[in-house]
Amino acid sequence: MSKVMEKRAILTNVEIRSGDEGGLPTIEGYALKFNRNSEKLGYWSPFIERLDQNCLDKTDMSNVVALVNHDENMTLARTGINLSLEVDNIGLKFKFTPTDTSYARDLIANMQAGVINKCSFAFTIPDDDTAETWEKLEEGTYLRTIHHIDKVYDISVVTNPAYEDTEAVVGQRGRHKIERLLIDDKDELEEREKLNLQIELYR
Repeated sequence: MSKVMEKRAILTNVEIRSGDEGGLPTIEGYALKFNRNSEKLGYWSPFIERLDQNCLDKTDMSNVVALVNHDENMTLARTGINLSLEVDNIGLKFKFTPTDTSYARDLIANMQAGVINKCSFAFTIPDDDTAETWEKLEEGTYLRTIHHIDKVYDISVVTNPAYEDTEAVVGQRGRHKIERLLIDDKDELEEREKLNLQIELYR
């Protein structure tokens, strides 16, 4: 079963720091943060997403690129060259000085103006039952907790803010889990209806 790459925008500002005289400034921020609920995601069935504190313990981050809006034609940095990643108790922190390109200078101008100041990341999770869990929160809404991110592909400075639902896709295994929850909810409802009917009959 093929893995599905997912992309999420996160509600955290990306900052720029003054660089060497004549050079481009440094860009830094958090690509993801642990233990924070997302906005409601998912068109097929609404869910809220949370990243477990240990979800990066076994993650492949050996070849991550920094992009503008997840566009591979607008590469800013790469791990091992000019992109550093650090996992701390908050999440995945990044820092890079972009290569001197016209789109990097355009990005910095937009960041300095406050037009672009959010971050996103692209990732996959393993195709196994331990990678994620689903639970019901309320009628029609579920909580997806990601316990293991398999690989981080890119971190991106993005235009759209706040963990939005633009690319909230989940793998087939996740769909099966939430479908199972929906079936269980239906079975539970039918049992309650049968019990209520029996109570009415004995009154």
